[in-house]
Amino acid sequence: MNWLNRQSFLGADSDRILQQARIGIAGLGGGGSHVAQQLAHVGVRSFVLADPDIIEDTNLNRLVGGTREDVKNGVRKVDIARRVIQGVRPDADVDAVGDVWQAASDAFKLCDVIVGGLDSVRAKDELDSFCRRHLIPYLDMGMDVHGTANDYLIAGQVVLSSPGKPCLRCFHIVTERRLEQEGRRYGAAGGNPQVVWPNGVLVSTAVGLLMQLLTPWHRASVATAYLEYDGNTGTVSPSQRLAHVLSRPCPHYREEERGDPGFDIRSVYGHQS
Repeated sequence: MNWLNRQSFLGADSDRILQQARIGIAGLGGGGSHVAQQLAHVGVRSFVLADPDIIEDTNLNRLVGGTREDVKNGVRKVDIARRVIQGVRPDADVDAVGDVWQAASDAFKLCDVIVGGLDSVRAKDELDSFCRRHLIPYLDMGMDVHGTANDYLIAGQVVLSSPGKPCLRCFHIVTERRLEQEGRRYGAAGGNPQVVWPNGVLVSTAVGLLMQLLTPWHRASVATAYLEYDGNTGTVSPSQRLAHVLSRPCPHYREEERGDPGFDIRSVYGHQS
């Protein structure tokens, strides 16, 4: 495709790889909407999108593609993302589910990579578990702004969680303490402050890892990653936690906990008596 000529360095077969890849995005807010836009631009054609929310006025500072007219009309976030994708790729196959990602689990099972733009710690944990069971690499993004006595600190992370490698619990992204704190707020992730440019940095970092997973442009293969973003210094660097957990197997998910417990081989080949 001529419009992708300037990314030919990704590999001679990269156009086909990206066109055939199916990418899931859970959460189409400030992070997920960026992901949808960037993947459409690099040539991904097939998407599964899930988010139960409609756009609100408070989303306009960070939701890519959202407009005041969308707020007025109560447009779903997944429909805004689909519009952005198909504005770049009119032929894109976009399965947009205006519900929690679990409602789209059958479609997510068919994805090559899943990206999470989820605020809830429990939702992150559940999606990581789902991806591991179905042998799908999962890219998780998180960002927060912390106030101090004198200023604010912007921090975030991108984690690549792959089956057989460290999980979100290994990296302490998910902990029992965080789950308990969230549970006391009745599952609410809270209204953490966010703005568009840190989300953009995190998403670009995540998309870079995704491209490294799918295309042969980078000689170093990647199966796991934990990259930390310091918004005050403008740096992205590997987390020290990665080195601490790489040398030992993940204790949270056993080898036998893989596959779909509801799968029936007869559904593929037909029942034979």
